[in-house]
Amino acid sequence: MTDSVHEAREALGQRLREIRRHSGLTARQLASLAGWHESKVSRFERGTRSPSESDLRAICEHTGANDQLADLIATLNNVDAAYVEWRRILSTGTKRRQQISVTLAEKATVTRIYQPTIVPGILQTAEYAEAILRDVVRFERIPNDVDEGVAKRLERQQFLYKGKRRFRIVLAEQVLATTVGDDDVMTGQLDRLLAVMGLPRVVLGIIPAQHLPPLTAPNFIMFDDRVVMVEGISAEQTITRPSEIAAYAHAFDVLAGQSVTGAGARAIIRRALETRSASRVQVSAGESDYRPGPSG
Repeated sequence: MTDSVHEAREALGQRLREIRRHSGLTARQLASLAGWHESKVSRFERGTRSPSESDLRAICEHTGANDQLADLIATLNNVDAAYVEWRRILSTGTKRRQQISVTLAEKATVTRIYQPTIVPGILQTAEYAEAILRDVVRFERIPNDVDEGVAKRLERQQFLYKGKRRFRIVLAEQVLATTVGDDDVMTGQLDRLLAVMGLPRVVLGIIPAQHLPPLTAPNFIMFDDRVVMVEGISAEQTITRPSEIAAYAHAFDVLAGQSVTGAGARAIIRRALETRSASRVQVSAGESDYRPGPSG
């Protein structure tokens, strides 16, 4: 068991202990009401054993906490599934992980995305996506299926153009300055961002660099109010617990409130494009001034 799963079990056990104590019941009394051995309640509350859904229903019924049942069940479902090691997800290459995103996006009506450093996959050009996935293959030392991964990533972009889906995307201005590939790749990607801003299903906001975001948040993506995916270095967290989803929804609203959209966002992207163009001109001028000697 990973440390994260162990911690999640302990957190669930602590919540169950708080619910029982708030009801005024001892562990022995709760066990008697549920028809259990007293040690069963103790193991749940110490996090050494996970309860079943029927166990949670019994606990909520006898403690008068039925209003917390849905949240507890979601937490239980996350205990062994919320933390998925990247190595296992990517064991066969990048395509499988991209398919997960396609499936989630297909089912969602409203997708909310926050990215502080790179362009999210659903807005990436093929060249940008290829550069990202090649880095993933190198870093994770996994099978090289970059072409298949890029194809799957681009497949998800069909949802920008069909159905009743809506996308709310917030980027930190740093995303525009982070070089993925080279200036040519970045120029194409920045042009792509300007183009998608004209789509009726997309609202793209950019948090200006001079405006410090109101909180330190990792990149995350919300599919309706059902699932939140949070990416880390060693693992990906899948959140389905209602109270945690609500916290991410609030965080997204706060971040979106710091962003500019429409003409303001376009102006920021165009400034980034001008910076890239100036850099390319300088490089080109430097190359034209250079003449190799006889030795090559």
